[in-house]
Amino acid sequence: MATSIYKINKGINKSIEFKGLKAQYIWYLGGGLVALMILFAIMYIIGINSFICIGLVLVAGTFLFMYIYKLSNTYGEHGMMKKVAKRSIPKTVKCNARNIFVGIKRKK
Repeated sequence: MATSIYKINKGINKSIEFKGLKAQYIWYLGGGLVALMILFAIMYIIGINSFICIGLVLVAGTFLFMYIYKLSNTYGEHGMMKKVAKRSIPKTVKCNARNIFVGIKRKK
């Protein structure tokens, strides 16, 4: 019987990374670029000069790239999701009803 050689995927369970962007930030950048292309098409169809359209889209694209890379470097792979989730945790839990605690029995 001949021996088989199998390649081992050592990148398993690692997040996707592309040119320094990690995980979900790749999708944010892709969505932003699609939005910029749609913006360019709308401005071009309206009749704005093409050089002005290109200039505005280039400036907006530069800010988009800078902002997404800043988010990726600041929060990392899961940090922004953790920050958004932390906002939904209440600061205090208030209970004005006594009937929640009436049925609790102490263990001896």
